[in-house]
Amino acid sequence: MKLAKSATFVLLAMLVSAIVQAEPPQLRDRQTGKYLGNLSSNPYDANSVGNPYGKYGSEYFSDSINNPYGKYGSRYSNDSPNNPYATNPPAIHGGDGSGY
Repeated sequence: MKLAKSATFVLLAMLVSAIVQAEPPQLRDRQTGKYLGNLSSNPYDANSVGNPYGKYGSEYFSDSINNPYGKYGSRYSNDSPNNPYATNPPAIHGGDGSGY
């Protein structure tokens, strides 16, 4: 009985570890492939677009989708996800490099 509980705990720990280590999807410029941050709401991830203090979540960084005056954040830019008529909004790629 004690051995079964230990094995269950080990399997559960391995599963949780695999889930925690999974990489979030990334945003990339469709034409150039330029990395634009992790598509995540995690405020502690330094590369998350959801971290207002990080490079890619800042409203001041030129390549942030949260910068209303930048190429990727303006509602008028052809490269912005904030422009409903944009023809080159960022693409979402899986954490393993695959595109969606």
